[in-house]
Amino acid sequence: MAALARFCFRHRFVVLLLWVCALLGTAVAAQAAGSRWANDFELPGTESAEAVDLLRASFPQTSGDTDSVVWRAPEGASVRDPQIRARMTEALAGIADVPQVGRVVGPYAPEGGGQVSEDGRIAYAQVTFTEQAMNLEKENVEEVVDTAQAAAGDVEGLQVELGGEAIQAVDGTPGGLAEVTGIVAAAVILSIAFGSLFAMLLPIVCAVFGIGTGLMTVTLLSHTTDFAEATTLLGSLIGLGVSIDYALFIVTRHRTGLHRGMPVEDSAVRALDTAGRAVLFAGGTVCVALLGMIALGISFLNGVAIAASLTVLLGVAASVTLLPALLGILQTRVLSRRQRRRLAEHGPERTPEPGDPAAGEPGEAAGRAARWALLVQRRPRLLASLAVIVIAIVSLPLLSLRLGTTDQGNHQESKTTRKAYDLLAEGFGPGFNGPLQLVAETPGKADTPALSHLITRVSRTEGVAEVGTPAPAPDGRITVVQVIPDSAPQDEATDQLIDRLRDNVIPAAQEGTSLDVHVGGVTAINKDFASVITGKLPLFVGIIVALGFVLLLVAFRSVVVPLTAAVMNLLAAAAAFGALVAIFQWGWGSDLFGLGREVPITAFLPVIMLAMLFGLSMDYQVFLVSRMHEEWVHHGDNARAVRVGLAESSRVINAAALIMICVFSAFVLSGDLEGVMAGIGLAGAVALDAFVIRTMLVPALMHLIGPANWWLPTWLDRHLPHLAVEPRDDPGGVEDEPGRPQELAKTGGGPA
Repeated sequence: MAALARFCFRHRFVVLLLWVCALLGTAVAAQAAGSRWANDFELPGTESAEAVDLLRASFPQTSGDTDSVVWRAPEGASVRDPQIRARMTEALAGIADVPQVGRVVGPYAPEGGGQVSEDGRIAYAQVTFTEQAMNLEKENVEEVVDTAQAAAGDVEGLQVELGGEAIQAVDGTPGGLAEVTGIVAAAVILSIAFGSLFAMLLPIVCAVFGIGTGLMTVTLLSHTTDFAEATTLLGSLIGLGVSIDYALFIVTRHRTGLHRGMPVEDSAVRALDTAGRAVLFAGGTVCVALLGMIALGISFLNGVAIAASLTVLLGVAASVTLLPALLGILQTRVLSRRQRRRLAEHGPERTPEPGDPAAGEPGEAAGRAARWALLVQRRPRLLASLAVIVIAIVSLPLLSLRLGTTDQGNHQESKTTRKAYDLLAEGFGPGFNGPLQLVAETPGKADTPALSHLITRVSRTEGVAEVGTPAPAPDGRITVVQVIPDSAPQDEATDQLIDRLRDNVIPAAQEGTSLDVHVGGVTAINKDFASVITGKLPLFVGIIVALGFVLLLVAFRSVVVPLTAAVMNLLAAAAAFGALVAIFQWGWGSDLFGLGREVPITAFLPVIMLAMLFGLSMDYQVFLVSRMHEEWVHHGDNARAVRVGLAESSRVINAAALIMICVFSAFVLSGDLEGVMAGIGLAGAVALDAFVIRTMLVPALMHLIGPANWWLPTWLDRHLPHLAVEPRDDPGGVEDEPGRPQELAKTGGGPA
């Protein structure tokens, strides 16, 4: 590590040029190639996936995306009034002429007779494109939107809205707003922490290069690998946070070396050879946790895992290569002018004994950290009890967790997609936005008695509002029957209806017949996706917890430390999901975020958030316990080790946590509900993890457990590999750290 750092420091302009070329090159290539996202939630082997396969084979003409144009007549008028009818007919004809529009079926055509509400005020037209939403030209979709909404201006009081995946793609919040806001917030915190403009810019620049190169690379890879569009949002979410944090740890160590009088190059190399090693270890654990999603065998999550891991890897690469190059360019300017002047006038700082609460580090903040560490040592039972109570209260809503999928009914109230959704629900019932499809394989004619019997039974089923007319495929292989629930797509009652149809109604109706019926449709696909995730979640939790236990066991040569960390990680996750359930599922934040109603937790978020939380928790655990373990190795005093480790680590952990909280909270502005959920959940989890678990509960428990924290069976110690998160100190390093006991120079520091 030292050799790499020294090379980058000495060849700083070459390294900087290589990173600039990498960023600009991938950006230009991605702009030229474009993206090819694959938002595929289907799961092979599920009933809804079988229904989709049958539909694709028998109805190839409907393979394009189908969106809706919805309009409502003014009060006292009807959509059948001559003026409204003439204007909307003209608008629909204009839409039919737009490139990539394959078919438009409106309520004024013979086949669209059922597309007017009972009161006559709301009607809709179906616009079927020739391609799926991700493959459509943006200009064509925008022309459809403009043509439809222009009709509203010609008739006073007429409201025209549009809904569907293609419309959503052009009606979204401008990309990058959340990222920019997060970076600005991080810059403010870094300015306060460092007091230097250049020191503040270093983590920001590293994050921009790492995330920018990562996201552009993912965009290029989308042409060869299936990546969901959400991967860019999730990749920037995790990448932005960890990239800034990793650079923060290294810059902080470098500034400490400069304060102690080390030459700039030696200080930078030392920082990379200590904090840089911890960054490699922490970044590696984040990537391993993210790649653990591949073990679930869900194609959608495979793309997310690869994209997020790639972004984290490039963020780590920027921290250990670009950062030392920038440190070489800036020299001592990473310190503020006042700090440089004080260093020149008074010489290097002499660091007091870190275990002395009265001395602490120079500066008021370090003194508060030392006093807090002493308080935790004196009142471990009280503080541990308070921490457990806080975690338990926040985690309680987790017992009501229900996984599902958000839809356009959860968009912001100002969006046309949300307005179209609400109009359809008002005019045709809440279940109209999420119809079910009965896909029946019919060996005989479509009007067989068996099929008629099935339709009759389904229409009499509790929770069914309407059953459509059977639509046989041109090849005669299947018949599709549309079923409208009387509840909204996200309601639990709709899930219960699907189970009722699959488990009771359909088996009884097809008994003794040759029919083979599958329940499909978007709502059924979403339910199956949530069910599969729920079933595999325990496996994933077991994998990442076991992984964390083994890594910390090897790093810290202790059984109790990794066991405690595993429990703490689970507590942080429980609290995060408890907060999400309260805000989104219980509706405590519905008005604040413009959701309109309670929503289930998006099915794939638990897996992604658990992977992120595991990695972030490991970061804080490594930075906290590594200093404790070093002190334990040198002195054999558990109370001293915990107190010193907490006093010296809490400040940088708290600063890093504040940055992560700001970055994650900024994703409330993303305009994407999944991004909002992930941002709020991760921000709350990081706050609880850093301020309650790592700086209160963990040290309090370690004081209560005592020297047993560092127990490791002799037989296990002989078989474990030796992994050093930080290198052993050399004599030169001790000479550069005045005031450090000479016994440390002999024994070395960091985990064995």
